[in-house]
Amino acid sequence: MTPPGRLGISVQANERGALLALLPIAATIDYYALPDSLQEQVLIQFAPQLIGYLALVLWAVHNDSVPRRLGLERERWNRGAKLGAVTGLLLGCLNSLVILLVLPWLGWDITFLTQTPHARVPVMVMVPWCIAVIAIVVEINFRGFLLGRLAALESGLWPQPALKQLSPAALLTSALVFATDPFMVNTFKQLHWIALWDGLIWAVLWIRTRNLFATIVAHAIEVIIVYSAVRTVLMS
Repeated sequence: MTPPGRLGISVQANERGALLALLPIAATIDYYALPDSLQEQVLIQFAPQLIGYLALVLWAVHNDSVPRRLGLERERWNRGAKLGAVTGLLLGCLNSLVILLVLPWLGWDITFLTQTPHARVPVMVMVPWCIAVIAIVVEINFRGFLLGRLAALESGLWPQPALKQLSPAALLTSALVFATDPFMVNTFKQLHWIALWDGLIWAVLWIRTRNLFATIVAHAIEVIIVYSAVRTVLMS
């Protein structure tokens, strides 16, 4: 049986349009070159993600086996859900402790979290529905498309099989782009760097398994735990 990582590399070998993944990266970089007045516009904050989804559509049109390339084959659901559940539970508990105990102890103000768009949505709508939708679309964009296409571009650069399978440049780049996404930064302010280790962990999970169900479930469960913990402590 072919290992998931090797299978992913073979699928990527015949890929077309992987360079489209550079568009949302360029858009993210360009955002920070804009004047402050434009950076405050919500539509402009969402522009890199919107460009990412457009690039994803264009890429999908020019490739076959799109679910397989993204890691969304139905037979991968069971294993992905189990891996994602464990990862999300551990990461959710860790991030909750960091946000609610460690950061206040260090003198960080976290009360602004009560004013985020997520905090304003009714709990019964946010959990689990909005969080599930956010996890699906964000993981398809940042891990399935961005990370996957960067890994496809990088696959021919390394002679060593271990580096070729790990795709370190793609892994780090996708995590940095995720953590510096304009909407993420403007919403979560100084806490947006927590998304860096989230992005690294989810990227490693995808790279090792080529299973997007794992990262979707991990993302959703982690956010549900953190959202519930923060809301309980700060808004009770």
